[in-house]
Amino acid sequence: MPCSPSVVIRCFGMLGTPHSAAASAAQGEGKRDYVQQMFSDIAPRYDLLNHVLSLNIDRRWRRRALALLGWTGRPQGTYLDLCAGTLDVGAMLTRQDGFDGRVIGADFAVPMLRHGIGKAPADRLAPVGADALQLPFADDTFDGAVVAFGIRNVADLDACLKEVRRVLTPGARFVILEFSTPRIAVVRMAYQFYFHRILPLIGRLVSGHGSAYTYLPLSVAHFPTETALADRMRAAGYNAVQWERLSLGIAAIHTGTV
Repeated sequence: MPCSPSVVIRCFGMLGTPHSAAASAAQGEGKRDYVQQMFSDIAPRYDLLNHVLSLNIDRRWRRRALALLGWTGRPQGTYLDLCAGTLDVGAMLTRQDGFDGRVIGADFAVPMLRHGIGKAPADRLAPVGADALQLPFADDTFDGAVVAFGIRNVADLDACLKEVRRVLTPGARFVILEFSTPRIAVVRMAYQFYFHRILPLIGRLVSGHGSAYTYLPLSVAHFPTETALADRMRAAGYNAVQWERLSLGIAAIHTGTV
C-alpha cells in the first residue's frame, strides 16, 4: 500500500494476521505485525468507535494529558505525538490557547495517519510513518512527548521508553495516557463485563474487524500496573515520575521528565 505524499519518512508493509492471533499478540507474540495490520484495517472507523465506546470520556482524558505535558513552558517548541493514530492528540494540542509550536505525529500504521490529515494545518501538525522503537529523529529533538492509548501496543515497552527519552531535550516531559484496571471491586466487575462482553461486540459490528476489539481488553489485562509502569519509566532514566488514576481507575496518566 503506497504512502500518501502527505505522510513523510517511510511506510511499513502491512502483514495479514489471523483472528486467533489476538490473544497471542496481547501477550507479545507476533505483536508488532498484528498491531500494525489491525490498526490499518480499522482506521476508517477508529475515531467513531473511540468516542462511542468511551462515551466521549476519552476527550476529557486527552485534555488532562496535554495539561500535564508542560507545553506552556515552551509554547513554540516541537512536540511528539507518539503512536499518534488519527492524530487526535496532536490536533488537540495545536488548538490550545497560547500554543504556537509544531507537532509531529508518529505511527507505523500509515492508514491511521492518513485519516487524521486535515485535523490541523499542515505547518502545525505533520504525520510521520515511523516505528516507536526506531524513531527517525535525532537526539534531543522534541520539547515534550505524549502517547495516548498506544504504548501498550508496542512490541518492547522498555525499548520504547528509552527511545522516547533519546529524542527528548533536557527538561522535557513524557506523558503516557493508557487504560488500566480499576482497583475498586464493584467498578472492576462492571468495567470487565463491558470491556470483555459489550465492547468487542460493538467493535466488531461497527469496524467489521473480527478481532481488533477482542485484542483491546486482552492487551490492557497484560499491560503493567500503574506502579510497575512507573518503575519501568524510572529504570529507563526518567526523573520525577508520577501517575494518577482517571475515572475510578479506568485509565491512568504517567509523567516523567528527562
